[in-house]
Amino acid sequence: MNPDVASELKELSSTLENIESVMDLDALRSKITELETEAAKPDLWDNVEYAQRVSSQLVHSQADLRRITEMRQRVEDLEVLYELSEAEADSAGLAEADEERARLRKDLEALEVRTLLSGEYDSREAVVTIRAEAGGVDAADFAEMLMRMYLRWAERHEYPVEVYDTSYAEEAGLKSVTFQVNAQYAYGTLSVEQGTHRLVRISPFDNQGRRQTSFAGVEVLPVVEETDHVEIPEKDIRVDVFRSSGPGGQSVNTTDSAVRITHQPTGIVVSCQNEKSQLQNKAAAMRVLQSKLLTRQKEQERAELDALKGSGSSWGNQMRSYVLHPYQMVKDLRTDHEVGNPEAVLDGEIDGFLESGIRWRRQQEAA
Repeated sequence: MNPDVASELKELSSTLENIESVMDLDALRSKITELETEAAKPDLWDNVEYAQRVSSQLVHSQADLRRITEMRQRVEDLEVLYELSEAEADSAGLAEADEERARLRKDLEALEVRTLLSGEYDSREAVVTIRAEAGGVDAADFAEMLMRMYLRWAERHEYPVEVYDTSYAEEAGLKSVTFQVNAQYAYGTLSVEQGTHRLVRISPFDNQGRRQTSFAGVEVLPVVEETDHVEIPEKDIRVDVFRSSGPGGQSVNTTDSAVRITHQPTGIVVSCQNEKSQLQNKAAAMRVLQSKLLTRQKEQERAELDALKGSGSSWGNQMRSYVLHPYQMVKDLRTDHEVGNPEAVLDGEIDGFLESGIRWRRQQEAA
């Protein structure tokens, strides 16, 4: 076998061994067995929320195990394919093996990123809020573009999404939107998207066709769980109900089903209007409020720790530029990762940015 190919195959196998070690396959198999036992209980669905969580964890754990075992099989099959192709002087087989080696390297790099998600809440589902910032109607339109980008990304990975609240701007686009991505490690993966996104383009809303710069902010929170114990006394919140607005079905604008919750000690305001009933909207809004308070608590603890260390931990606010004119480029300002096809990025092809962001964050934490 070609020495360079043999060396790379050995390196790929070593990388996979490290991934298998970090993900602890024996522990993963034990977890799957426990979840399967729990899922088989006849009274499981008496508690729908718990049942859904068990089912989701089981599906994702099985997928993780299957992904790793399939990757190991691919490494072994690739070695055999090279040996047979070289023994038979099969040029077509060698070309096929080279293509598979490139695909395998890329897939292993993506899987390796998962092992870097070891933060306290990284394995959680994610609550994402996008807000239009400076730039008027262009900013509102940009906020809607970002929402579509994340929804397309989730769709590509077959991750379910629940939209909790949508506030439409007057002329076009969105003032804000909040949605939940229901997938394991969604928070750890998407948390690197937090910050200010910047769009430069010829404004479709400017009659003179001038170039416009607009901004939208992205906030990413972990979904709270029962073990988090986020206490919110009734006296600390004010609940207002109102009629839903914007496009919708027959129930929109007919009943006061939308809910706005104000957490008076902090001034945090959360609203939800996309569920069918007032009770469902209140429950969804409370979950988002708990996520915000949990994150606020952890940020305060981290700030106190940074103060003791005598150093800050801010990554900076503006994190990515999307340039559509006078040239085409999307660039992450922290990692320098860039793509010359904004259309593909805005259509959900953001895995490269997510992976480079996760690696960059780990480097910052290590430093």
